[in-house]
Amino acid sequence: MNAPRTRVQRRPVHGVLLLDKPLGLSSNDALQKAKWLLRAEKAGHTGTLDPLATGVLPLCFGAATKFSQMHLDAHKTYEAVLRLGQRTTTADAEGELIAERPVAYTAERLAEVVRQFTGVIHQVPPMHSALKKDGRALYEYARAGIEVERTAREIEIFKLEVIDPIVDGSPSAIKIRVFCSKGTYIRTLGEDIGEALGCGAHLASLRRIATGPFVLERCVTLAALEAMDEAQRERCLLPVEALLDDHSPLTLEAADVARFLNGVRRRGTWPDQARVAVYGPEAHCLLGTAQVVDGELIPTRLLSPIEIDQILKSSPQALCAA
Repeated sequence: MNAPRTRVQRRPVHGVLLLDKPLGLSSNDALQKAKWLLRAEKAGHTGTLDPLATGVLPLCFGAATKFSQMHLDAHKTYEAVLRLGQRTTTADAEGELIAERPVAYTAERLAEVVRQFTGVIHQVPPMHSALKKDGRALYEYARAGIEVERTAREIEIFKLEVIDPIVDGSPSAIKIRVFCSKGTYIRTLGEDIGEALGCGAHLASLRRIATGPFVLERCVTLAALEAMDEAQRERCLLPVEALLDDHSPLTLEAADVARFLNGVRRRGTWPDQARVAVYGPEAHCLLGTAQVVDGELIPTRLLSPIEIDQILKSSPQALCAA
């Protein structure tokens, strides 16, 4: 007879965990595993990574979930291996092979293709993606064998470079590094590069090495988390305000804190700013975000007094060694 499962006692946890997502695990599965290890009450992430992809996945806990959507617009950096000469049904290694062509290109032609796909370009989203059409994800149509018309979207490739023109001794595989805007599909980029080279291609592997200010070197793996005790796991959390690196800090006087937390606008001599991270005087604790218009501080997203009290009572946070 199986022993009854031990019920995990959840607790308030506030902060951001930079996870190095492993291969084969969905973003939600990785989130639920980390949530269980931390015994956190509330958790979310800042945008998904495909099971095929590994690398930087910021996970938000407690009060940090209120600001996770702000990170969706962050620029991303990826390293990808393209298998040339082969096209698949999904444009990645999980799909079935549908076409093979010989691989023959010069270094000069490869450099031309890199320039062709650098800058503002238009990209048709792949059928195997989570993009919605009439309330259903495109991959649901794809699995049913239905091709849906998609509109090309404008994205920007800030930098594209070939960092290894011959992977593992094979001239049929190249490794690229891509610094790009949100909404960029690397599998589509890889497929388009293959077509421009005249041989076709699919994505053999994908690793996200940066998203916004968060880089791979600061991430921790699930295996490392599992080996830690609870106190060590807590020290891996970044503070909530780590998500607000593009916000200007502003500290309120103690007399203004309660009204601000109730959503009341405050008057001051502050310059107009679209993104402001507002702090209270006590331990410089984050209260929420706001914007300043004509000297008026207008709240946008607020922490609750309970969340603020829990953060103040928690131990100091510091990033652990991954």
